[in-house]
Amino acid sequence: MTTRLPREFYARDTLTVARELLGKRLVRLDEDCRLAGIITEVEAYIGEDDRASHASPGPTARNAPMYGLPGHTYVYLIYGMHHCLNVVTECPGFPAAILIRAIEPVEGLAHIRQRRGLHHPPANLTCGPGRVCAALGIDRSLNNHDLCAPDARLWIEDAPAIPEVRIGQSPRIGVRGDQKALEVPWRFYIRDSVWISGTKTSTARRSVRG
Repeated sequence: MTTRLPREFYARDTLTVARELLGKRLVRLDEDCRLAGIITEVEAYIGEDDRASHASPGPTARNAPMYGLPGHTYVYLIYGMHHCLNVVTECPGFPAAILIRAIEPVEGLAHIRQRRGLHHPPANLTCGPGRVCAALGIDRSLNNHDLCAPDARLWIEDAPAIPEVRIGQSPRIGVRGDQKALEVPWRFYIRDSVWISGTKTSTARRSVRG
């Protein structure tokens, strides 16, 4: 029997939560269909002094979920077309969240392929935050959604921890900000997984902030 992650899991140091999210199962209940994937890549965004974070200007209507309860979502739209899913961490009043950059799809593959287009090769279905949301049908209607609620339509399930030797760490991909924002190693990924969005130097990428 699978267990949903409790609020206590998220109400901790963001970097610890980010590492431990690797290998957990992200689940989306879309009507009667269960869509799910193993989390393979994440990025942490911590505090107002993180110049890559949406919280760097202070509280706004857009970033309000980042200041709320841990275990909620922060979903935003970029370029008018791509949604990005973040999970809120630490404590109310302190803005911290983790961007889900990639998953390995393991349930509802037919629905995921239909959403993403059958022409996509398997490894490209959910590699990148916009692709994750497109594949699972995550949009702004799920912003500030409680992942821990009994009637949640989106949640994360527990799974065995990924061994430390399999966890990679690097600067975040395509962020903007000061030198610290560009260099802090707050991206975590499963080293041997093909279901990751790439490295900071692999291609020229647009900015995706959490």
